[in-house]
Amino acid sequence: MNEILGLEQLGVRIRIFSLVDSGETLVQPQAAGVRARVDYLEGDLKRGWTAAVLEHLRLLIAHPVRYGSALYYLIRHPDLNEGYAVSNRWTGFLQAVYLVSLLERDRRQTGMETTHLHAHFAHDPAQVAYLAHRLAGIPFSITTHARDLFQVPQPVLADRIAAAQAVITCCYANLGYLQRLTPPEGQRKLHLIYHGVDLERFQPSGNHRKRDELPLILSAGRLVEKKGFPDLLAALSEVHRAGIPFRCVIYGDGPLRSDLEAQIRQSDLQDAVCLEGAYTQEKLASALQHASIFVLTPRITEDGDRDGIPNVLLEAMACGIPVVSTAVSGIPELVIHEVNGLLAPPLDIPAIQAGLVSLIQDPEARQRRGAAARQTVVDGFDHRKTNLRLAELFLRADGGP
Repeated sequence: MNEILGLEQLGVRIRIFSLVDSGETLVQPQAAGVRARVDYLEGDLKRGWTAAVLEHLRLLIAHPVRYGSALYYLIRHPDLNEGYAVSNRWTGFLQAVYLVSLLERDRRQTGMETTHLHAHFAHDPAQVAYLAHRLAGIPFSITTHARDLFQVPQPVLADRIAAAQAVITCCYANLGYLQRLTPPEGQRKLHLIYHGVDLERFQPSGNHRKRDELPLILSAGRLVEKKGFPDLLAALSEVHRAGIPFRCVIYGDGPLRSDLEAQIRQSDLQDAVCLEGAYTQEKLASALQHASIFVLTPRITEDGDRDGIPNVLLEAMACGIPVVSTAVSGIPELVIHEVNGLLAPPLDIPAIQAGLVSLIQDPEARQRRGAAARQTVVDGFDHRKTNLRLAELFLRADGGP
């Protein structure tokens, strides 16, 4: 959403095609500022068969070779259904045909022609964009982050990279993985563009907490395995057992919530740790103004799922808050140990505990590392700069200068 808003402010004309309507009840307020029209491609699956069949026939008649080539590709590649995917390859084909039909309708009705497709995530969105490319010849690019990168079968991902005009990722760790899948002649299409953060929304409060005030530890993220919240609670339990006072608030919701609530009770942390549930960016930005420390302890799961660089780390550091995190994927590119925060090996409870205790007991270190954290984000993660790089990349993909 932040990238879309930023691109629109730079004058990029955008049309959004969402594969599904999530039905989520929590909506970020900034979404109201998005001007782009949104169409939901799952609508194709809810229509009567007559309209869908007619669209396929029109496309087959207009582009018989392309249609046949895309269909043959699906038949030859049952591996498209393997790994991380929300739907199967045939659903992707139906959505791609519907997408091409919508774009053609736009061209007829408004005279505006879509010159480029961008798939945000390398699994289902990239599959639909790739099939639309095969069906209509529209160039496309991909942004890939974490699970969608490492859990798509490598031959499938390599095929999408080969067909795309550009592939964007958010950290050097991901870029190295992409480079290993890409022959030398294709390396130029791989781009590292860090996630940007709004430095006006997320900025230091200027109100330093008193020395004798109970330290507030903040964390935020979806309550899923790769975020490592059980490791955080285990470390907090050890801090609590050592008699070191603190208060911790964890924002987020997800499938592990009941397990984490049970862990809090078993560790006798009810008076120290609170699960606050889902949050908006405004709510998080407000909460960060009162935090002493931000902590997030991601891990790599057995199936390979992992974070890139979590946005919440950027947002916390932009607020001048020192962070404790784990050295997973791209996080060490952001958090420099003992400079703007502290790093521990993933799953290392004693090291996570030691980092928390160090910052809880040393207000001067918190202030020093918090200032360095803010400067790190200002220097390398300003969303105005990262959005400009995206706009320039899309302009080149469209044949611009």
